Amino acid sequence: MKETILVTGGTGFIGSHTTVELIEAGYRVVIIDNLSNSKVNVIDGIEKITGIRPAFEKVDCCDKDALEQVFSKYPEVKGIIHFAASKAVGESVEKPLMYYRNNINSLVNLLELMPIHGVEGIIFSSSCTVYGQPSKENLPVTEEAPIQKALSPYGNTKQINEEIIQDYIHSGASIKAVILRYFNPIGAHPSAIIGELPNGVPMNLIPFVTQTAMGIREQLKIFGNDYDTPDGTCIRDYIYVVDLAKAHVKAMERVLGEKENAPVEIFNIGTGRGLSTLEIIKGFEKATGVRLNRTFAPRREGDIEKVWGNVDKANNILGWKAEANIEDVLRSAWKWQKKLREDRIQ
Repeated sequence: MKETILVTGGTGFIGSHTTVELIEAGYRVVIIDNLSNSKVNVIDGIEKITGIRPAFEKVDCCDKDALEQVFSKYPEVKGIIHFAASKAVGESVEKPLMYYRNNINSLVNLLELMPIHGVEGIIFSSSCTVYGQPSKENLPVTEEAPIQKALSPYGNTKQINEEIIQDYIHSGASIKAVILRYFNPIGAHPSAIIGELPNGVPMNLIPFVTQTAMGIREQLKIFGNDYDTPDGTCIRDYIYVVDLAKAHVKAMERVLGEKENAPVEIFNIGTGRGLSTLEIIKGFEKATGVRLNRTFAPRREGDIEKVWGNVDKANNILGWKAEANIEDVLRSAWKWQKKLREDRIQ
C-alpha cells in the first residue's frame, strides 16, 4: 500500500472519480466532505468499483478545529488533493462573499495544518478561469500565458488561492504543491456507478443536457449565440473526468516522489482541443440518438467566450495525456443519467 492521501470534497464529481483512481493505484484514501453539493452514498459507489471503502469524515474545511481532529485521527496522511470549494460561475456572481469565504478559508486552514502534521504535498484544484479571456495569440493557452482579471468571483478565488500557495511556500513552508488548471470536466465512470450529481438546477452544461434528454428539464438553454466563434456559441476544452482523475494520480506521484522538483509546479489539464456548446450538443445527439429540445438565451454574466489549453507540459513532464473520445465521453454521461432514472424507479 502506498501513502495515505486526504481528498477534500471527495464525494463530489471530480473527487469521487479521483478517489477511485487513487485506490486503484494503491493509495489509501481519507475523504472529507461537508456534503453541501454531494451525497454520502457516493462512498458506496467507490467501494463497489474498487472493492475498498475509503475512510470518510463529514467535515467542512472552513472549520479549522474539525480539520485538526481529522489530521490527528489520521497521522499517516502524507498528501492532500484539495477539491472542496464552491464552483459555479453564475452563482459566484450572485453570492460573492460565500465564494470568498468557502474557497479561501478552506485552503488557508489546510496549508496552516500541513507542516504541523507532517503532510508533505498538496494538489490544488485550480481552473482555466485564471486565464480570463486569452488573447488570440495566446490560444491554445499555455501555463506561461498572462493571468487576467477574473470575470467572476469563482475565477478570482482560484487566482487568489494560487497566489496564497506560492506565497506560503516562498515564505519557507516545508511543503510542495502541484497546481492543476482544469479545463471543463465532463462524463461519468464507465461503470455508471458514479458520475456528476448536482443538487438542484445544474450549473454545468452536460448535466443540463442529460436531464433535458431525460425529460427532467423541459428545455436546454444555450447562453449566448452571438459570440465571436464559428457558430456563435462559447468554446471550451472538454476533458473526460476519468482522464482528469488520472492526472491527479500522476501529480501526487510527482509531489511525493521527486525531491529535486520545484516546490510549486503548474500544469494545464485538458485535451488541447476547443469545442463549442453547439458542437457538444450535436455530438451528444449523434452519440445517443436523442434529440434535445433547445433554445438560445441571453449571455450569462461571467462566461468566457473561448478558451482551450496547450497541454504539452502535462504530457511531457507528468507523463499524462487525455485519451478518451468525445462521443464515448458523452455516451458515458447519458449512461449515468439512465442509471439515475433506474435507481429512482427501483
